[in-house]
Amino acid sequence: MNPGSWIMRYPAVTTTIVVGLCGLVLQLSGNAATAAWLVGGYALLIAAWQAVAMVRNLRRGNFGLDVLAVTAITATVFVGDYWAAMIVALMVTSGAALEDYASARAHREVTALLERAPRFARRGDEHGQFREVPIFAVVIGDLLMVRPGEVVPVDGLLEQDAAAFDESSLTGEPLPVEHCVGDQILSGSVSQQRVAYLRATVSAEDSQYQQIINLVKAAAASKSPMVRLADRYAVPFTLVSLLIASAAWWLSGEPVRFAEVLVVATPCPLLIAAPVAFLAGMGRAAATGVIVKSGAVLETLARVRTIAFDKTGTITHGQPAVGMIQPADGVSADHLLRVAAAAESCSTHVLATTIVQAASHQQLSLPDATNVEETTAAGMAATIEDKLTAVGNAGHVAAITGHHPTTTAVPPGNIAIYVGNTDQYLGRILLTDQVRDNAKLTLGALHRLGVATVAMLTGDAATTANHIAGQLGIDDVRAGLLPADKVAAVSSLTERPVAMVGDGVNDAPVLAAADVGIAMGAKGATAASESADVVIMLDDLSRVATSIAVAQRTVRVALEAIWLGIAISVVLMLIAVTGLLPAILGATLQEVVDLVAIGMALRAARPGRSEKGLARQLRHSDRPELQRDCTEQSQPIS
Repeated sequence: MNPGSWIMRYPAVTTTIVVGLCGLVLQLSGNAATAAWLVGGYALLIAAWQAVAMVRNLRRGNFGLDVLAVTAITATVFVGDYWAAMIVALMVTSGAALEDYASARAHREVTALLERAPRFARRGDEHGQFREVPIFAVVIGDLLMVRPGEVVPVDGLLEQDAAAFDESSLTGEPLPVEHCVGDQILSGSVSQQRVAYLRATVSAEDSQYQQIINLVKAAAASKSPMVRLADRYAVPFTLVSLLIASAAWWLSGEPVRFAEVLVVATPCPLLIAAPVAFLAGMGRAAATGVIVKSGAVLETLARVRTIAFDKTGTITHGQPAVGMIQPADGVSADHLLRVAAAAESCSTHVLATTIVQAASHQQLSLPDATNVEETTAAGMAATIEDKLTAVGNAGHVAAITGHHPTTTAVPPGNIAIYVGNTDQYLGRILLTDQVRDNAKLTLGALHRLGVATVAMLTGDAATTANHIAGQLGIDDVRAGLLPADKVAAVSSLTERPVAMVGDGVNDAPVLAAADVGIAMGAKGATAASESADVVIMLDDLSRVATSIAVAQRTVRVALEAIWLGIAISVVLMLIAVTGLLPAILGATLQEVVDLVAIGMALRAARPGRSEKGLARQLRHSDRPELQRDCTEQSQPIS
């Protein structure tokens, strides 16, 4: 910031410094009386200004700590210690500048995030030329070019060649991530080493990075709850300070002692240090892909005693996967899968897509399927290798082929897809919504962080829910719930505060009903994100534990800063009682106390030892591989 803009932004500080310098010149030139009138009068004006603000706050029901500063300035002027009054006045007027500086330091991760927001994109035209256009001019389907070192402007699919991207601003992962042709690339990633071509899949305002920026801006604009927390300390601190100052006056019989005590009782550690800690914590959370929408949420999150999870898409991946292939006698697993995939390739059902993808992953060649017919809620029928073949539920296969599938019970949490033809029953494929690899580690970490109860609220059947809960050690399982039932369940949980974690649009009501709603927002569940208090922008369950660890450290650091400031101030007050601490020296030392408290608060911008240990424990195989073998052939760009 240049001097001119600094003067315009902080005129009270500038005026105080100018008046102080003028007073010093008058003092050194032998005009001590004039200097005293100038400095003392200006200090009283500052006290009056603060008093007016204090009265306004009281009318709004907010008891502040300004009374100490006003009393200290007034007392030092009336006992003739004008320069001590001037130092207190400088401290009062410079509070905003000091808070701005500390806040900027605390929030620099967020500031960097906002500054990196792309404003332009290189869009291809019908002649194959790429021209720079405003980012909000990009529409779905546009071909974009991203040069090395440039930020991906909007979400899109990678075309032509494999490429590496720095995704640290989204995931916190410091190493470049290799992506293959057809992979989804999120805006905010930075292209590495080579030019990348992407086909836009969403508009700029709906892109991942813009969502993060919007949430961060809203969070940065929120008021910190530590203002309220500071108010809880304000009344007793003020009363104790006035009591010590009055006792010093009464014991010594000298009114100057009253002033000497109060100049070291100024409240900046409460007014500045705690909000700075919260800004630092929110900024660090944002840098790891976790957006906390307000300081009040961060404070509540630190005290959470119960966490309830939705199952599908939260504890599980939310996408079915082939868990087991069980061929009949004399049938190979590959043959069973390729026949099933041949029939299912003609269906758009999510379970059909899963089977086709599994066959593709195994690089199986599929036979032709003709005369294909699909029966809703039953399955497929087709002629494959000159045989009438059926894929679907057991009754459908028996009705089409005349062969009855095995009656072996389906394991909990699985769906069976049966396959047969007119010659024989071929076997079945078990599909399951797999539990996230890091789910058990995450739930264990939550218990270590002080969460007493982990619950699961799901609309699934009780057998499936209990099976998963048994795997993970979940304390409270409630199954077969509709959205309204989930809201009632959250309200009935007794150990509070309660956090609810979900990812789908149908989770929006329960996220809003919980004390803290946490949305797994990586899949673009807009309604859930809007109703949630915390949005995890990544498809990573472990960030739930990370967010709580960040919140707990933030609150702990804020309280340490408060108590350190109070403790040092009380010690200085007790020294001032003895008369060993002149008012001007005490006022100077109080400035040092402010800086120490703010320095303590800025520690929230860095992870503590326990957080680092938690991060090591939560390393998991669920994260995307950093290096991938992209075997796809290069594709022409069209």
